[in-house]
Amino acid sequence: MAKRILSLWFPYLATDRLSKHYPELKNKPFVLSASEKGRIVIKAANLLAEQEGITAGKVLADARAIFPSIDDFKYDLEVINTLLESLATWCLRFTPIAAVDPPDGIMLDISGCAHLWGGEPQYLKTIVKRLLDNGYEVRAAIADTIGTAWGTARYGSGFSIVEKGKQIEMLVSLPSDALRLETPVLQRIRKLGFRKIGQFINMPSATLRRRFGETLLERLGQAVGSYPEALHPIKPQQPYQERLSCLEPIRTATGIEIGLQNLLESICNRMGKEGKGFRTGIFRGYRIDGKVEQISIGTSRASNDPLHLFKLFQLKIQSIEPALGIELFELEASLVEDVGEDQEVLWNVGGNPKKIAELLDNIAGKIGINAIHRYLPTEHHWPERSVKLTSSLDEKPSIAWPADKLRPLHLLAKPEPIDVMVQLPDYPPMLFTHKGKAYKLMKADGPERIEQEWWMATGQPRDYYRVEDENGARYWLFRSGHYEDGEVQWFLHGFFA
Repeated sequence: MAKRILSLWFPYLATDRLSKHYPELKNKPFVLSASEKGRIVIKAANLLAEQEGITAGKVLADARAIFPSIDDFKYDLEVINTLLESLATWCLRFTPIAAVDPPDGIMLDISGCAHLWGGEPQYLKTIVKRLLDNGYEVRAAIADTIGTAWGTARYGSGFSIVEKGKQIEMLVSLPSDALRLETPVLQRIRKLGFRKIGQFINMPSATLRRRFGETLLERLGQAVGSYPEALHPIKPQQPYQERLSCLEPIRTATGIEIGLQNLLESICNRMGKEGKGFRTGIFRGYRIDGKVEQISIGTSRASNDPLHLFKLFQLKIQSIEPALGIELFELEASLVEDVGEDQEVLWNVGGNPKKIAELLDNIAGKIGINAIHRYLPTEHHWPERSVKLTSSLDEKPSIAWPADKLRPLHLLAKPEPIDVMVQLPDYPPMLFTHKGKAYKLMKADGPERIEQEWWMATGQPRDYYRVEDENGARYWLFRSGHYEDGEVQWFLHGFFA
């Protein structure tokens, strides 16, 4: 199979990234700069800045002399490199081999891939359009070699496809800068008046070597295809997934359990070395008839304990229908988190966090994960906003639980309106009606004034009462507003034990 290379060049990578995060910069000239040898030097400039004559390499002070109001931001090479790696990883959906080409390019080995998109023109159009739609200006070229693709993307017509075996025909029209040469070599080439590669590409090798060194011959050979050059592809993070093929189709629950145990041992061993653990997992069985059986689990804290995880899966194995037999098992950790160190205390009560987490997982496996809730306090006054739901046992509260106020065991997510009978305006109710049922009250305590935070106050203050009916049931009621204002409503907000 003939090798084909796609070179992607992002001429405004650093500034495009900033424009994506701050859309207001899209219509303004700005630069990114960094300190270099005691001076502030521009490392990247957006298109509008270049149109003002400000380009990378200029000293920032000189740029301000041209355009005094130009915006300047810090240039962070590590951030740009991380972005480039992320873009290269994104490109793996189009080819299995992608390599970073610092400081602003990506190389893709697309051999045997383009036909899946209907040919190279459509393949190139698809990738470029996706990148443009995501806010990245890009130039691209496809050729047989890395060198020709690189030079054509940067010095060609913008989006080019070099026909197979036509590298030389393309190179002769490109400037000498398209050969990826070092600055001293380029300076010597220009000094002799060579502006185009075609002016020296056919000169004897000995002459070129004597005048410009071995580097020029190497770069020419790489571009033409006579000198080998290899990509150094990125290594994407491998998903936590294991597979087990069966010599004979598995049709029994015992066989399924053995397959699951083997997969758990393998994947948990890997996770243990990396300090990771399951939060959610999927176990699949591929049947002979083409159908896929699967079961899934969730854990309240990250776990890489194969025995605990097996018990969770085991509760659901009976739902797997092997039919004529399962020929392939697959186990995937679809959500993975870091495994935290065990603590001596959980929720200020002595106990083993791991054992508590395993107990909750076992309960969830039997009655459903949605039947178990954990709440943490938040910094809000109104009761329905003062707690938040969390699915992790490892998440810590940002504030302490308020212990100085009596609160109901069951708090309604939304207060429900009630009708009341009140002896005097500021007195607690003597009777209230909720959903058509009347409750005669015997005892009451309150009021407790609760208001919203001043920066988000949109409603009336609330006066809460703890009341008890004639049967001993206790409720949490509140009055919204004041009688003197004529806008009073009563609500039921919770139930005490």
